[in-house]
Amino acid sequence: MPAFRYLQLDVFADQPGRGNPLGVVLGAEGLSAARMQALAAWLNLSETVFFLPPSAPGADYHIRIFTPASELPFAGHPSVGAAWAAVTRGLAHPRDGALVQQCAAGLLPVRVSGAADAPHIELASPPARRLQTAPGAVPDALQARAADAQVPELWDNGPRWWLLPLRDAAAVRTLAPDMAALRDWSNATDATGVAVFAAEDAAQHQWVVRAFCPGDAVNVPEDPVTGSANALIGAWLGERGVLPDGRGSYVASQGREVGRDGRVHVRVDAQGTVWIGGQVQCVIDGHIRW
Repeated sequence: MPAFRYLQLDVFADQPGRGNPLGVVLGAEGLSAARMQALAAWLNLSETVFFLPPSAPGADYHIRIFTPASELPFAGHPSVGAAWAAVTRGLAHPRDGALVQQCAAGLLPVRVSGAADAPHIELASPPARRLQTAPGAVPDALQARAADAQVPELWDNGPRWWLLPLRDAAAVRTLAPDMAALRDWSNATDATGVAVFAAEDAAQHQWVVRAFCPGDAVNVPEDPVTGSANALIGAWLGERGVLPDGRGSYVASQGREVGRDGRVHVRVDAQGTVWIGGQVQCVIDGHIRW
């Protein structure tokens, strides 16, 4: 049985245990898609990425992203973690701080800064699209906490998240949703889940976010720290011209309610592209036989 180099990372974390875990399998070209899916299911992390040789012109590295149940075209924390692994394990070498990631969503630009052994990663999210899907029967407990005159909007950047601003940070922090109702609503509208958010004036962040996906990830109904949802929230704020203090960048806090304390750096550039980034910690570095 072949042994593969394996990393387990904590993404969007300034120290181990505060972010979102990610499995990383290097040199996975010997694995079929079915074997990748089976390993992701066995690891039972929210996502596992598999490194393959790049096949698209201009790509520096190539990943496939799997949840325990399915393959994803794009996800935020796996992409940030994969870029960190590519740089720190010598799989790709930035040119003037730039790399290109190949994944099922296409070719995504990556920016790398900081120390070579502890780089700060910033990745361009796929374009965000606001869909015209009607929200239908929004769970009562969720709509009751919505900000004035706000209703959920379905946005897509690979995953499809309902986005709903709540009336204040306390409403986000103390929300105890009916997971069964959220599951049924998400499944009925073909959504990954729902992300709620509000401004929070704190020393190290400006927004607070929570993301619930009980229909998509039964074992992880609240995602600890969510790159794709945070990127869509950045697009939502940018569309409305309400980025903090008019700047194009801010930090979002996510995960305290599930025992984490993640920080997602979000930047909306002049062209409207949303970049997400943060720190990554390596918790496990070894081999896995599969």
